[in-house]
Amino acid sequence: MEKIEHKMVAVNGLNMHIAELGQGPTILFLHGFPELWYSWRHQMVYLAECGYRAVAPDLRGYGDTTGASLNDPSKFSILHLVGDVVALLEAIAPNEEKVFVVAHDWGALIAWHLCLFRPDKVKALVNLSVHFLPRNPKMNTVEWLKAIYGEDHYISRFQVPGEIEAEFAPIGAKSILKKILTYRDPAPFYFPKGKGLEALPDAPVALSSWLSEEELDYYANKFEQTGFTGGVNYYRALPISWELTAPWTGAQVKVPTKFIVGEFDLVYHIPGAKEYIHNGGFKEDVPLLEEVVVLEGSAHFVNQERPHEISKHIYDFIQKF
Repeated sequence: MEKIEHKMVAVNGLNMHIAELGQGPTILFLHGFPELWYSWRHQMVYLAECGYRAVAPDLRGYGDTTGASLNDPSKFSILHLVGDVVALLEAIAPNEEKVFVVAHDWGALIAWHLCLFRPDKVKALVNLSVHFLPRNPKMNTVEWLKAIYGEDHYISRFQVPGEIEAEFAPIGAKSILKKILTYRDPAPFYFPKGKGLEALPDAPVALSSWLSEEELDYYANKFEQTGFTGGVNYYRALPISWELTAPWTGAQVKVPTKFIVGEFDLVYHIPGAKEYIHNGGFKEDVPLLEEVVVLEGSAHFVNQERPHEISKHIYDFIQKF
């Protein structure tokens, strides 16, 4: 990890922090919530050793990336997020027409939309955890999830600016991150008002084998500095993102793709998800989908929980291109 280089890049009105390792074709890694570039530390080392250049940013509102307007959730729409990625690629890989993209959770949502908006930028895609979610022209994502899960579902609870931050504040970043990162239940997150994280089962006394105290401290220190507003704003911008993406209703993702999900991932257990993934709907919307991998015994944070296995899955796929 000590070989990983860090730099700041001017991107789309932001001062974006990136971590970088290796020489060769660029692989861009996009993290999810509540994570950082650091989520990809194992894959970066593995793929750099395989002859690739691994680049992982702290996305808008996260970590050491600065310049985002945290008090305006509309600045976190999917068009802003994809715009950041396109501008980053122009800055770091101006001589590469296309790059490989590997993404997880919110990063996966950004990557799906990058491939919808700018397929000319992506050689091949490996997405983890969040499958393609075709736009529902009748109902935005927040309303849809509220209809399924009710008002206490975490995405519903994230909508009011400042509310969840006020509930998180007395708990502290380390406790919040420990509960979320070690969550292994395929059931959804619920944050009933006034209960905060008490609604989630306690993390194991001993952290999962893949997350040491030192690693947890890295995340905690960054989130203590920044707070959670940047990451939560992605969820607050879902309704405006839904409005803005109306032109892509029914559009296909036409990039060679591999999808990996943990057996116990809560996204995999959203009603209808398994049927969509395995019964033809996913392939219809992503016609160049080459492989779907379900990792038995794994939960949401598969890239950290099974680092070597995920690294090998990535390598096996992208080395074909």
